[in-house]
Amino acid sequence: MDHAEENEILAATQRYYVERPIFSHPVLQERLHQKDKIPDSIGDKLKQAFTCTPKKIRNIIYMFLPITKWLPAYKFKEYVLGDLVSGISTGVLQLPQGLAFAMLAAVPPIFGLYSSFYPVIMYCFFGTSRHISIGPFAVISLMIGGVAVRLVPDDIVIPGGVNATNGTEARDALRVKVAMSVTLLSGIIQFCLGVCRFGFVAIYLTEPLVRGFTTAAAVHVFTSMLKYLFGVKTKRYSGIFSVVYSTVAVLQNVKNLNVCSLGVGLMVFGLLLGGKEFNERFKEKLPAPIPLEFFAVVMGTGISAGFNLKESYNVDVVGTLPLGLLPPANPDTSLFHLVYVDAIAIAIVGFSVTISMAKTLANKHGYQVDGNQVKIIIFLQMFHSSTITMTQWLTPTIWLTTFVSSLFLGLDYGLITAVIIALLTVIYRTQR
Repeated sequence: MDHAEENEILAATQRYYVERPIFSHPVLQERLHQKDKIPDSIGDKLKQAFTCTPKKIRNIIYMFLPITKWLPAYKFKEYVLGDLVSGISTGVLQLPQGLAFAMLAAVPPIFGLYSSFYPVIMYCFFGTSRHISIGPFAVISLMIGGVAVRLVPDDIVIPGGVNATNGTEARDALRVKVAMSVTLLSGIIQFCLGVCRFGFVAIYLTEPLVRGFTTAAAVHVFTSMLKYLFGVKTKRYSGIFSVVYSTVAVLQNVKNLNVCSLGVGLMVFGLLLGGKEFNERFKEKLPAPIPLEFFAVVMGTGISAGFNLKESYNVDVVGTLPLGLLPPANPDTSLFHLVYVDAIAIAIVGFSVTISMAKTLANKHGYQVDGNQVKIIIFLQMFHSSTITMTQWLTPTIWLTTFVSSLFLGLDYGLITAVIIALLTVIYRTQR
């Protein structure tokens, strides 16, 4: 018999004997609920709350200005190359993305570039996610555009608009005012909620709810961009069943489609899709992902300029962009009473999408994000806009409900409907 078998036999024959008093049920309950600590008085609690200590000041600074915490611990040699490549890729992507999302927001394209510049700088100081890049977002741009078009429709008559060009410029200026007002009000709402620590609402954004909402949002964005892809002129729709109206309007005008515009769009789409698959397949061999967005912009611009697509084939182009940055201007607060409902919806949707994405990346890479801080950050950029456990029985139910309601009722009412149904479902399952 070897030594290991001997130890196993000894371990099987040895016993532990524990000596303790016998507890009755009342005595056990008394011991379990016994409180040795005397609760603090109200005066002591107030004194503790208003006492200013270096540790408390440091924690407050860390909470509202996270860069003061992570920057001193930044591992320069380990992180700088990856962060540099990510920054360049994100910056290149923001160029065409900002221009496109400005079109969704019904404002001149240059404002998409403005909104791509300021938010990322603010997030560097106030953000808690290592992977989120705040900037123009398709869903929020679409919602803002709906408000702008509702208050300033295409057929609005503007005094002083002598010709079509002047009338379009005056209309766009009014839409910019509406967009500024609704985004400022949304930011104020998010800032107040963040300061009041209302980030706990993120626990109601379950994974199937977020996935269903983002899928519906993708469909909304896709249908909104169809008219630009086909090169047709249609009315802009927003609200309930807007996705249906937009699709039908494009299909009714498909006979007037611009073949050249469609060809360029499909070519760029194929380049981006193929490049994404290439980067994914060879990501372990490539030192950094190939910035296909940059090549798409260069290729599209070169083809447009080289073949003079605007004059020869009537393809819409962005046109000349003004140089530099506009001086700061005061938003028109007189419009707040017209857009406050939309501002609330945009604030909720903007926070929901951002915190959902941040939490997904944080869970994947093993760190935490602060939902309250996300609200504060979104306030500082003027254009951007789970933990409830569900059984496999509930996941497809909630996903389908969120997708259908967000698709046909609109993103704002759809999200509210989905959250209510998710809460009712949890209550029902709890009662069962």
